[in-house]
Amino acid sequence: MDKPKVVLGVSGGIAAYKACELLRRLTESGHEVRVVPTDSALHFVGAATWSALSGNPVTTEVWDSVHEVPHVRIGQSADLVVVAPATADLLAKAAHGLADDLLTNTLLTARCPVVFAPAMHTEMWEHPATQENVATLRRRGAVVIEPAVGRLTGVDTGKGRLPEPGEIFEVCRRVLARGIEERRIDLAGRHVVVSAGGTREPLDPVRFLGNRSTGKQGYALARAAVARGARVTLVSANSELPDPAGADVVRVGTAVQLREAVVKAAADADAVVMAAAVADFRPATYAEGKIKKRDGHEPDPIVLVRNPDVLAEISADRARPGQVIVGFAAETDDVLANGRAKLARKGCDLLVVNEVGEHKTFGSEANEAVVLAADGTETPVPYGPKEALADTVWDLVAGRLA
Repeated sequence: MDKPKVVLGVSGGIAAYKACELLRRLTESGHEVRVVPTDSALHFVGAATWSALSGNPVTTEVWDSVHEVPHVRIGQSADLVVVAPATADLLAKAAHGLADDLLTNTLLTARCPVVFAPAMHTEMWEHPATQENVATLRRRGAVVIEPAVGRLTGVDTGKGRLPEPGEIFEVCRRVLARGIEERRIDLAGRHVVVSAGGTREPLDPVRFLGNRSTGKQGYALARAAVARGARVTLVSANSELPDPAGADVVRVGTAVQLREAVVKAAADADAVVMAAAVADFRPATYAEGKIKKRDGHEPDPIVLVRNPDVLAEISADRARPGQVIVGFAAETDDVLANGRAKLARKGCDLLVVNEVGEHKTFGSEANEAVVLAADGTETPVPYGPKEALADTVWDLVAGRLA
């Protein structure tokens, strides 16, 4: 089989050095990569580096090798174009169709999926001109990854940092993994909220009631949604996984904190997917000091109280018309029967039902489930990678949003 052809565009920002790691991941995973930098990018990483790492010639000009018509051929033959980092200047040129170098010409001729990974100072990212350009690119079907929050150049900190190369690679891989007919960016312009991980309910300063969820399924849902063009808010409960590129991550600990974050994020969301394992109960009292073991005495019983039912609440009181709500049901027995009862009780549109246990689902790279719908349809998802289940969920959500 021919290797998938990827064009890696690099524009002139300090984060250009991180694109070397992205290039390495792309080439080592079997992609044919052509690096197309801007003149400014070469101030940060030289052409020799890009050529050595990619194994292909590197130029910024449309006048080099004119007989090969590179300003047309590179974009025409690509399976994916990814620009990382994408500066404010590059985003502006792409949005307005300017073509004054090889990279911008390539963007105009590309008929494949295009991914932009912006990196710039917070003020530049938040400027109305940049936001308008980003909205234009997304409306045309490009995937524009939200920048990360963190240390920028100098002493500045804020939103505008290039996401980690490994996470940008995951977005690119997800975009390429979908078949030619499925590469539509069907969640473009949509805001989706995903909860992930497992809540922890503190007993005392050192102990808590928790569960085995690691957040892998929720993070797979977030990554898949980014690759399909959505703006993603990920409410993460006690997960140690790296932040998915392009997702705004809100970290929470308890069920009450998760409810607050989900309700706030859902206010303008088109869809909410509650993949987190939310504790049904919490201790009625919290011990300010560590609970001590006393010789000759049995421990006092732990009295539990109910936590808020977040899924039922957001299903009953939808923040906007047409909002799609998806729940997860982790069952240990009578899986489908319990799932159908829960779907009716919660009032959500879709319920992902799977069997869990000490060595099932939690912490695994794979999952098996049945997606139950309020209209009575059932969609089985065979055992396989969690990203496959994620795509099935978004297929069903996108159909309802459409």
